[in-house]
Amino acid sequence: MTESQTIKPDEYYSGVRHEMLAFLPDGIERVLEIGCGDGNFGAVVKKDRGIEVWGIEYHPEKAHIAAQKLDTVLTGDVAVLLNELPDNYFDAVVCNDVLEHLIDPYSVLDGLKHKLTERGVVVSSLPNIRYHRNFFDLIFGRNWTYTTQGVMDFTHFRFFTINSIRSMYESCGYEILQHVGINATSSLRPWPLIILSLGHFSDIRYLQFATVARVKQ
Repeated sequence: MTESQTIKPDEYYSGVRHEMLAFLPDGIERVLEIGCGDGNFGAVVKKDRGIEVWGIEYHPEKAHIAAQKLDTVLTGDVAVLLNELPDNYFDAVVCNDVLEHLIDPYSVLDGLKHKLTERGVVVSSLPNIRYHRNFFDLIFGRNWTYTTQGVMDFTHFRFFTINSIRSMYESCGYEILQHVGINATSSLRPWPLIILSLGHFSDIRYLQFATVARVKQ
């Protein structure tokens, strides 16, 4: 892959992900967004909820922009920065399509347990490797082709299904509160398989899965 193919467009870091706002619980006071990019998602949360919002962003130039919108922004690898976060502080930690970029998301989720308040939750969006385009491309096209964005983003270290997401959280000591498909395709292409399988392949409709989890009591 050439250097020009590895450069992310600005909108990659500036998206708001409005569909994820609904998964934030009511009554929260402090939020941490991991992979906050330009800080636009956190800025919406801060404005709409009137609460304190922190961010962590790996890319310095994007973190600098986010720091002008959020209360506190840390720059660097979340796995390294975990120890700099206050314990028992955040009511919600948001990971919008971030965990798949980590070498070890399990250890990060484990470390985040100590940063959550008693009512705190982790809210995540994760791409679905069984999304119908990828599913058919692999099964029928025999392809496993990386791209600059999307499910097969070349920067993804991990790939997830509806079941493996649940397993990851549970193995890290979390209890799942919500776990649903989001950004369903409008294409009719997956429906013959879904119908013939009596719904067994219904997960291939969804580009991502949104999960809300709390530390198991």
